[in-house]
Amino acid sequence: MNKGRQQDSGAVMQGKKYLWLLPKTTSSDVLALAAFYNISTPIIQTLFGRGLSSKGAIDSYLFASFDHDVAHPAMLQDAQKAVDRLRLAIDRGERILVFGDYDVDGMSATALVMYCLLSVGARINFYLPNRVTDGYGLSVDAIKKAAHNGYAVVITVDNGITAFEPACVAKKLNVDLIITDHHRPLATLPEAYAIVNPMRPDCSYPCKVLAGVGVAFKLMSLLFQDLKRPLPDKVYELLAIGTIADVVPLKEENRFWVRYGLAHINRGHSFPIQILKQNINNTKESLAALDIGFSIAPQLNALGRLSDPRKAIAFLIGSDKNLVVEVGQLLFEMNESRKQVERSILHDVESAILEKRIDVSTENIIMAAHQSWPVGVIGLVASRLVSMYGKPALLFHLGNDGRAKGSGRSIAAFNLFEALAANADILDSYGGHGAAAGLSLSLEKLELLKERLEQRIQEQLTPFDLQQKLILDASIQLTELTRKFMDDLAHLEPFGNQNEQPLFYIKQVVQVQKPLLLKDEHVKCQIFSDGVVKPMIFFNRPDLFQVLEAIKDQPFDCAAYVMENHWNGRVNIELQGIDIAIGNT
Repeated sequence: MNKGRQQDSGAVMQGKKYLWLLPKTTSSDVLALAAFYNISTPIIQTLFGRGLSSKGAIDSYLFASFDHDVAHPAMLQDAQKAVDRLRLAIDRGERILVFGDYDVDGMSATALVMYCLLSVGARINFYLPNRVTDGYGLSVDAIKKAAHNGYAVVITVDNGITAFEPACVAKKLNVDLIITDHHRPLATLPEAYAIVNPMRPDCSYPCKVLAGVGVAFKLMSLLFQDLKRPLPDKVYELLAIGTIADVVPLKEENRFWVRYGLAHINRGHSFPIQILKQNINNTKESLAALDIGFSIAPQLNALGRLSDPRKAIAFLIGSDKNLVVEVGQLLFEMNESRKQVERSILHDVESAILEKRIDVSTENIIMAAHQSWPVGVIGLVASRLVSMYGKPALLFHLGNDGRAKGSGRSIAAFNLFEALAANADILDSYGGHGAAAGLSLSLEKLELLKERLEQRIQEQLTPFDLQQKLILDASIQLTELTRKFMDDLAHLEPFGNQNEQPLFYIKQVVQVQKPLLLKDEHVKCQIFSDGVVKPMIFFNRPDLFQVLEAIKDQPFDCAAYVMENHWNGRVNIELQGIDIAIGNT
């Protein structure tokens, strides 16, 4: 949802839950460009609202190309040095260890490097840390074990930029450490053999927002260029999955490669993709970025959240079909278990809110802790709470050692990372960015942290900042929702961070039958305007059921996404409603 995106909007309007920032009136420039490109006016209006108001800017956005959007991998600082060392290790038959991470970005990056280096004869193995027993990132113990087992080279993916002590130990033990990462470095860098990270201050690579798998991909691209060999097709699938899953901005080079990777995936779904689709009963012929982000990646992430992520590597590589089927079933079970745990935690927090142990009418941040809440799931629940209540949320797992390990999500107006940095004196550790962060601290300091964050919010934010908002991209009429409109909308794909799915403003519709409440959570209705009827569903908005029942045939406005529903071989255009407004026209 595009609640956090900033836009020079026109008027505002109060919906049932959100304050709507309405799109500006369609201008003659928008109409002229819509005619020039033969693209539906609401689509061009969306691009205008997002700052793409000239033919040059729109051309660059719509017609991404390798020559225009992709920089040479040798521009990455230390990339050539790292490639030279890997080639030497391959020629000598030295052992190489890939050290990854337990999220989908780390898994896909590990699988990508493994797949590439195995194909050129490297003696290679991998290790993914366990979220609970090992924690995040490269450790001294991992380096010592690698040295003991005869590994000459350790290459990290999606981690390592703050691995100062492990780098020193690697140097002492004559292990050449190659760090590939995409996280922001500190003031100094580890003493590693090579550090490939576009976020390095001395790195001239133009795209600074690559995912961890993106950095690994660039390094393998340079290696295969040196070897004068084409990259295996499999890498484009892994690159797209990891980039989408890590929610990096889908702009610049990321957008190009995700589009390229999705085209590759949809030319013929690999066996692992087929299994993941079966797990969620997805019958679509073509997968979009939103399908990967909301349905495919969470299955893989569930392993890292609740179990051992290492099984995901063989699954992603997909060379053993029997193993893919076996791990696919495990992924299904783990993901179902993750959903159940998530629902249980959410119920606990909502009960505390209902009983006023957390008073959302007076408190500006939701904080809760429990010893039974798994560390790997609390961030997902925190995200749900932000969406439900429009307030930052921090949830904690309480360990037996008196420490609290937390995960937080925030609203656009409140930079959570900066807030934690301002309270570093009471934290054991913290990391992340403005919208999401992790932290740990002693149990007795939780209340103090809550007090300080509440005070910071009161000092920095206004009531307007704290109000939940929707940015509506363009007005549409139901008569415009044609096959051509959907084809035009597809030009804006892939949707994700900083390239959000357009949210449309639909005025003056009426219901043609009573609304339905599905699973006590979702509301479905049929709306009518100008001779057209369209189905609309509101996910996780049970509060709207009685509202829609009460208004009967009274006109109302909608904020909604336009979707395709694939069912029994048929494709229908439907609406995913986000909010309604009554009596504003």
